[in-house]
Amino acid sequence: MTSPNISGNRLTLRTGLLMLTVGALWGASFLFMRVAAPVLGPVALIEARVLLAGLALLVVVASLRQAPAWRKDWKGYLVLGALAAGPFTLIAAAELRITASLAAILNATVPLFTLLIAAARGQETLTARRVAGVLLGVFGVAVLVGLGPLQLDVNLFAAAGASLFAALLLAAGGVYAKTCFPSTPPTTLAAGQQLAAAVLLLPPALALPPNAAPDVGTGAAVLALALGCTALGFGLFYRLLARVGPTGALSVTFLVPVFGIAWGTLFLGEHPTLATGTGLLIILAGIALVNAGRQGHPRLHGEHVQDHPRYRSGCREPNG
Repeated sequence: MTSPNISGNRLTLRTGLLMLTVGALWGASFLFMRVAAPVLGPVALIEARVLLAGLALLVVVASLRQAPAWRKDWKGYLVLGALAAGPFTLIAAAELRITASLAAILNATVPLFTLLIAAARGQETLTARRVAGVLLGVFGVAVLVGLGPLQLDVNLFAAAGASLFAALLLAAGGVYAKTCFPSTPPTTLAAGQQLAAAVLLLPPALALPPNAAPDVGTGAAVLALALGCTALGFGLFYRLLARVGPTGALSVTFLVPVFGIAWGTLFLGEHPTLATGTGLLIILAGIALVNAGRQGHPRLHGEHVQDHPRYRSGCREPNG
């Protein structure tokens, strides 16, 4: 399932396959976090995730002679790293209480937050249809959490809130990356982000070490999460971002909950309920409304952004 008119251009086969691959990889990330977070703890797990992913990507960009411009862009990479470290850790913490399927569905709200952020920056227009889509998404979350299979308590609401705040931060990361790094190669951007996230998470990871050494299954989950879902997933995502812009690229979250539910059902024995399916469909309908009739914007979408004079000299705020 993909969003209509994701960037004002025809959805090509290559772009569709790219979205499908990223959706499958990111959907699997909720499975691996659900497996490893109870053993390692959220902070240590995400530190291992971003460090291993960043090192793997660094090897790739070094071989391509496309290493991040640390001296020039270190502040931007730290911001981008925070917008990865924060949401990853929040999601891992949330999965100590909620299922992988529920976490994946809540993550599907990212495009709704992307629209609100872009609208606040004057880069998107809030039409009646889009506002209705956002409200529909909020209603879908209420159905999902309020009528879902998990017992309603403070911990459940805290976990759901953490997942939604993580979605907000991921949306901010998508907008920030496209706005401030428009001409940076996708793999270089992913490497810089993950390594910056590892630097930011190192102090809390040292302060909160795992209670026990990971077993083989946990170690395999960490490697799959770091190298597959993160290194490969983010490298492909930023390639997608360069093609279709932030709102279009983040529409891959149509696919993430579908794969998240599939992987959770196949490998964790999770059982989606009627409320799960209903909440998911309502959220996806809201995202469809948000993205319907979008037109490309030179400050955010497609290849035009790197040619825009306001961005040729780096990360600058638009002047209207």
